[in-house]
Amino acid sequence: MKDDKETAVIVKLEGVTRVFRQGKIEVRALRGVDLEIEQGEFTAIIGPSGSGKTTTLNIIGALDDPTSGKVYLEGRLLNEMRRGQLSVIRRDRIGFVFQAYNLIPVLTAYENAEMVLALKGAPKAERREKVMALLAEVGLEGMEHRRPDELSGGQQQRVAIARAIATNPAVVLADEPTANVDSETAEKLLTIMERLNQEHGVTFIFSTHDPRVMARARRIIHMVDGRVDRDERRDATGAGA
Repeated sequence: MKDDKETAVIVKLEGVTRVFRQGKIEVRALRGVDLEIEQGEFTAIIGPSGSGKTTTLNIIGALDDPTSGKVYLEGRLLNEMRRGQLSVIRRDRIGFVFQAYNLIPVLTAYENAEMVLALKGAPKAERREKVMALLAEVGLEGMEHRRPDELSGGQQQRVAIARAIATNPAVVLADEPTANVDSETAEKLLTIMERLNQEHGVTFIFSTHDPRVMARARRIIHMVDGRVDRDERRDATGAGA
């Protein structure tokens, strides 16, 4: 029988390595990463460029395969899954928030946020109720008919956040989500994500250089040269635990 702590683990990496080959040159992006993320965490993975933080996020999100090691999501070993199974996992259990928003230009805010639910086959009435509530939650009530080019960068990222949480995923992976917005907008976006985490238990993992994200994270994983160098946990006040 699993204990409570084990049951709460959403993401688990065991000895994960990732080697990229560029001609005859090998680049070791990850060098034996061991990591556990529990349900409800608000975690930032930080480190200099080339430290492996984005590669770690991509492997957690099943966007990339490890060269060796094991990757678990909700206790399921992703390494053993076929491509079709991984696509379903990405659609249903992982939310993605990207630096460049990755919205579909010809779709409205509503349609972008609805897309994953539509792919999942949710009934139209259920989709509408869920998406309208999500857009209101992220401060876009009344903007559902606007296309991305009619929205500011911050508003586009709010649509991306709504899309990311539409399926009630196990974890939301946010890769530099505040990089393309101004300071005031970044703080507003972080407040939205922090509220979703605290009020709805959404698990967030950030890859970031942004001090504003680090200031709000309750756990900071420092990466250097493809390894976890330090794992810093904080209490609710932001002090080291």
